[in-house]
Amino acid sequence: MVLLTFHSLALSSASDIGQGNEEGQDEDLGRTVDRGGKKKAPVEVNKVLTRSRKLNIFMVMAPSINANNGSSQPQLTLSNGTMLKLKPSRIFKTAVENPTVSPGRPSFGPRHITGICFDDRGDQLLTAAEDETFRLYNCKSGKHLKTLQSKKYGIDLPRFTHKSTAIIHASTKEDDGIRYHSLHDNKYLSYFKGHKGRVISLEVSPVDDGFMSGSLDKTVRLWDLRAPNCRGLLTLPAPPVIAYDASGLVFAVAVNHYSRILLYDQANYDKAPFLVITLEDLTLTLISYPPRPIYMTSLSFSSNGKYLLVGCSGDAHYILDAFGGHLIAKLEGHVGLERRSVAAALTIQPDKGCSGEEVSWTPDSKFIVGGSLDGKVLVWDVQDLQVPQGPMNLKTTPRQIYPFIAHDGHPGISRCVKFNPRHGMMATAGAELAFWLPDTAPESEEVARDLLKRKAPA
Repeated sequence: MVLLTFHSLALSSASDIGQGNEEGQDEDLGRTVDRGGKKKAPVEVNKVLTRSRKLNIFMVMAPSINANNGSSQPQLTLSNGTMLKLKPSRIFKTAVENPTVSPGRPSFGPRHITGICFDDRGDQLLTAAEDETFRLYNCKSGKHLKTLQSKKYGIDLPRFTHKSTAIIHASTKEDDGIRYHSLHDNKYLSYFKGHKGRVISLEVSPVDDGFMSGSLDKTVRLWDLRAPNCRGLLTLPAPPVIAYDASGLVFAVAVNHYSRILLYDQANYDKAPFLVITLEDLTLTLISYPPRPIYMTSLSFSSNGKYLLVGCSGDAHYILDAFGGHLIAKLEGHVGLERRSVAAALTIQPDKGCSGEEVSWTPDSKFIVGGSLDGKVLVWDVQDLQVPQGPMNLKTTPRQIYPFIAHDGHPGISRCVKFNPRHGMMATAGAELAFWLPDTAPESEEVARDLLKRKAPA
């Protein structure tokens, strides 16, 4: 398998956080910060509207090295042609255990995988499913390694730590704690308690042992794997969705019902966010009036830190300018995943669905891959994004981007879609799990043309 390797060549410090004006403050959006046991009074979160941190990350692709003979394997560059050639190479039909349906009892359909995660090296994939199991797979051999159960606490939002033998995950019953688990020994190493509602967003820092959680109790907690108690607390007016940027110096918090995304300096999270973005899409009024609210299910920064991908439960995702807050593009062409099936009716208020991992960047941030309720796996080309100039304008109509390819081949609904951070492969999950690889075999027309050239007289 061809390896994608990304090296950080230069990383300047995040400094010179600019202070903005206080125009357009939202009085309903406040927060209470708990740092070291001391609470501060709620403050408005829209005081800082500029982002001027000096952060540059240069990512390059390097060919992988064969450990057996030291030879260099061919370098894989993600291009439109490569993404067009993606095909399922391995399908795991028993990735989720479904109960036996008794005659006369209602069936709610198959259970689904709700979360997937690659380790840092891209060698292993972990899944969490509604059958209260988490399963480990080898990405190089394409083999299922082991199945572990969490029947007492349930499992959701599986995340590798920086060790491929240890993970953290959220609980779905018994309590609302976060559990630190050893895959090698199959035992819990530690528990992180404090949330009073189910954890709905969980992310590990890309640079250290810190991690962050968002809960239905309307709080964000900052943790360290080495300590059982949280080291920071943000109180918000609605359940939050969270994400780190690639440097670990900045994190974002999305607040549903208010359509706000707050960007914080990791070192000064007890202060007001340095950028507040309002996500407003006027094109939704063309579909219905009043427009159906946007329900944000995931956040992810591009590898260069310039863009912020906002995954939503409806029929659109969004790309924002992570420095100025501009709405750059609207991704369309898929069917939203908030329902269990295509036959189910939409509710008045949008909801998350059983998974919030339906869209993600490729490692080089040239493309975005996503799932759909109709089972298709879509690829959007985002190599030529244009950032608007000037101050934010909420009345601007976003550029609409449609997928340049909609892949068939995933069995059933494609709820989770992620690209491997190191290898040229993609994973999709729903009721089953699929590994995708680019088909490097030449097209039949090319083969025939080559044969004709060889047979042609000199």
